[in-house]
Amino acid sequence: MRRWKQTVRRFCYPSPVTRHPSLLLVILLVGCAIPQVPYRTVYEDPVNFVRLEIDAAVLPEWPPSAHSHPATISEEDMARILKNMVVQENRITLQKWIQGEAPRVPAFREVEIAILAPKLSSALAEARPNERVTYYLSRPQTSIKRVITTGGLYVRGTELHFLLGNWQIVYGIPAYGMIYDRRYPMSPTAPKGFNLFYQQEAAVVKRESSLWDRLLANEKDELILDLTKVLPGQLVKPASQRIGVPTSSRARPPAAYASVASAIL
Repeated sequence: MRRWKQTVRRFCYPSPVTRHPSLLLVILLVGCAIPQVPYRTVYEDPVNFVRLEIDAAVLPEWPPSAHSHPATISEEDMARILKNMVVQENRITLQKWIQGEAPRVPAFREVEIAILAPKLSSALAEARPNERVTYYLSRPQTSIKRVITTGGLYVRGTELHFLLGNWQIVYGIPAYGMIYDRRYPMSPTAPKGFNLFYQQEAAVVKRESSLWDRLLANEKDELILDLTKVLPGQLVKPASQRIGVPTSSRARPPAAYASVASAIL
């Protein structure tokens, strides 16, 4: 009897949500909202931008995780760094057997370097220890399609970490309007089909890649450059002077913070 009354009540006296479809729509939209990464705009035009984003990997409780910001890299030096960035199509073994190794081509066009070099230099000079620089370049193809190149960078001690999230990827704007490429410039919008290299190989800091990185093809989308070799003769402030810890940017937090860092990442 009680179950029968509950059934009658459910159909005869609907809840406020079912009585107001618009309320249900609002609840669904809030539940599906995309979290926004806090940022400060350094430069923005209708198709490009350079921003300073809060880096969730920097933990206030673990000072060695902080970046060496603000950092000084001149516009000319930044342009030279960008010109030395090259990418290579990632071919499988069969493709290499038929076509050979893919050629290495510049990661950035001259017009893109002209936009990025002064803006990235200014952004590093304004950055805080808990911020990273992100960049976004696009070339509209149609009203719903564009070619994008995006990524980010930060300085740790005497090392410049440079990430290329997307390179000349054709991005189709979804009909429902959730534009991921502009909201998350450091995140790939498609499977990685390229490897990132620096022409001055002696300046590249070798790093160990985890099995997870290899499975996700994230091994070579980030370059770590030794600024003492990229910019010889220029003063670079070591990490030990910044926060009183060893200069290695690979310093790991204690176990108490490791789980927090992995959860954030």
